[in-house]
Amino acid sequence: MKVERDRLKRLNRLERVRDIAKQTAAAEAAQAEGTLAQLEALAERTRRMAEEYAARIGAQDGQSLRQVNSFARGLEGISANTSNDAANARRIADFKMQALSQAERRRAVVEERAERQARVIAKGSETPVLGARRKSGTDLD
Repeated sequence: MKVERDRLKRLNRLERVRDIAKQTAAAEAAQAEGTLAQLEALAERTRRMAEEYAARIGAQDGQSLRQVNSFARGLEGISANTSNDAANARRIADFKMQALSQAERRRAVVEERAERQARVIAKGSETPVLGARRKSGTDLD
């Protein structure tokens, strides 16, 4: 009986450790999702700014037109870089969500094992129900 109780204690400790790992994975996934949202918003803003500067037609001379076009091309480059960063952040966020899912599965498996072990202990500690006394002798008595 002591071995079974020790096993249950170990399983409960392991479940707590797995729960902490799940919480850590959840925090990392949330941080990755936040970073992704920020980068996507930044990419969209720089893309819109580049489009607005590229569409300007009020240049007074060739120099100002060249400067506006150069600035718009620079913004397009920044927008492309930010979009690439957002795509990388999306991959990282997806990976973190998978890690969270795996951590939850690991925790759930240990929880099920602990529950099974607790049932085994509970079943072993029950006192057997004694049936009615059996008749002794024969019907001829």
